[in-house]
Amino acid sequence: MKKIVLGFSGGLDTSYCVKYLSEDKGYEVHSVIVNTGGFSEDELKKIEEHAYTLGVKTHTTVNAVKSYYDSIIKYLVYGNVLKNNTYPLSVSAERLSQALHIAEHVKKLNADAVAHGSTGAGNDQVRFDMIFHIMIPGVEIITPIRDLKLSREQEIEYLKSKGVEMNFAKAVYSINKGLWGTSVGGKETLSSKGILPEAAWPTQVTATGSREVKLSFVKGELSGVDDKTFSHPTEAIQYLQAIAGPYGVGRDIHVGDTIIGIKGRVGFEAAAPMIILKAHHALEKHVLTKWQLNWKDQLAQFYGNWLHEGQILDPVMRDIEAYLSNSQQNVTGDVFVQLQPYRFQVTGIESAYDLMNSRFGKYGEMNTGFTGDDVRGFSKIFGNQTSIYQLVKEDAAGK
Repeated sequence: MKKIVLGFSGGLDTSYCVKYLSEDKGYEVHSVIVNTGGFSEDELKKIEEHAYTLGVKTHTTVNAVKSYYDSIIKYLVYGNVLKNNTYPLSVSAERLSQALHIAEHVKKLNADAVAHGSTGAGNDQVRFDMIFHIMIPGVEIITPIRDLKLSREQEIEYLKSKGVEMNFAKAVYSINKGLWGTSVGGKETLSSKGILPEAAWPTQVTATGSREVKLSFVKGELSGVDDKTFSHPTEAIQYLQAIAGPYGVGRDIHVGDTIIGIKGRVGFEAAAPMIILKAHHALEKHVLTKWQLNWKDQLAQFYGNWLHEGQILDPVMRDIEAYLSNSQQNVTGDVFVQLQPYRFQVTGIESAYDLMNSRFGKYGEMNTGFTGDDVRGFSKIFGNQTSIYQLVKEDAAGK
């Protein structure tokens, strides 16, 4: 029998894939789930049991939470990356991590083919296919849901005919949870107008009043929250999420351009990611120079867009990551954030590298590094080229 590796989540689509590939196509199916922070241990255990019940030969769980951070999320923080100034790339980033690990599993098993449950309507099909073409060239890619153009009802009917027992009730909202945020899709996101109701958000608002949180960064990475230190930034992210999630912060709806050319709309909640990105950016504005910030913004925007489109393996991404990493040498300090229901605010920073230093002057009040005469001369020279341009233009116009 030919071996096939199936990226498996345990939902309707991938459950269909197991039965179809093993019983209709005669493959020896090896399922693999890549956990990027969206599953508990109990959930992973139930998914494994479900996979074996469906008839897989082997099932593998890959804990990719830390590698996901180290290879992708870290650079999204360094770059303060928000797609369209809104979305922290929650799902698009984790799909790339999952695709890379699935490809490695194919190599490990020396499989003949690889499969995923993507439909033909979204970004994920491109991200998975492209990474597989690059990482495991020559390995056949099989996508039953896309290839057969199956409806949900057809999948359910097929699985019932195979004696599969599972919850076939369609959830009102499609939820995808990961370390870097949770996406929420429903009827309100299918059109250009509409907001998700309170009940649709996975994390309900239970916190009241206000609370100050201190975020400690070391060379651009979150290392502590409220003086509690962590061995890895993923632990700090999860700890902050537990604090901030019940305040209902980090909720929004993102409208963006998909890889396949259409526009899409999706809700998301990302309390910890949004707070971390805003806090990190505030710290950078104090400790980096004007041109460091300028070039970081330009490179980070490209990095986020190219990542969203699945191009994580393009070597230019390593070049940009090198710049982003180098820019973080002085991004160390504490950032203070005020939490309130449905909103948060960065109230200030403390850092030994703070360039807003009273030794060199206080903006709008006094300076200590130069005199008024220095400014007069500087202003004349700084605008000299434009002055020449204006005079030459006036002279030419008068002739």
